[in-house]
Amino acid sequence: MRALKQHQGIVAPMDRSNVDTDMIIPKQFLKSIKRTGFGPNLFDELRYLDEGKPDQDCSQRPINPDFMLNQDRYKNASVLLARRNFGCGSSREHAPWALEDYGFHVIIAPSFADIFYNNCFKNGLLPIVLEEKIVDRLFHETEAEEGYQLAIDLEAKTVTTPSGESFNFEVDDFRRHCLLNGLDDIGVTLEDAEVITAYEASRRKTAPWLFDAGR
Repeated sequence: MRALKQHQGIVAPMDRSNVDTDMIIPKQFLKSIKRTGFGPNLFDELRYLDEGKPDQDCSQRPINPDFMLNQDRYKNASVLLARRNFGCGSSREHAPWALEDYGFHVIIAPSFADIFYNNCFKNGLLPIVLEEKIVDRLFHETEAEEGYQLAIDLEAKTVTTPSGESFNFEVDDFRRHCLLNGLDDIGVTLEDAEVITAYEASRRKTAPWLFDAGR
């Protein structure tokens, strides 16, 4: 998993509340368990003017010019600014996969659905909760200034605007450790690889029959 310590990027505004996981990545694209390839279908229903189908070449589809990801000023965005209850609905892990595959590193919102929030950390995305009045202000500044960027420092737990104003955010210490070091669940387990190996060697001596079964 990609480590995330500091990130600065263009902000894209998703100005609607209760964006569910089916809107993030529609159900017809959930046919793969690979973590890549979902970016072209991120926000598919809003992004295109036709109904997308699995394995379809999205470059040939008619786009919705009013959707923010189709506008030149937001095409290279890596910070998503959202409204409350982002990621609600079903618990599909494909939602953070699609966001990460598109190129987003950070999502900022007043609140997130719990399962989606947890899944983000497991897949290298940083979901940041800021007060609604701060998010309102960031929406205003993003829309007023083309190329608007935010700087995120996970070590300091701050979001900094182009004017230099910073906002603090909270994040669980364990999740912060995992993102700073690029550790998913397997990576966390492998941090104790030596302890696991020593335990297995000990068990081979005290209960050898567990390891000889089937021979």
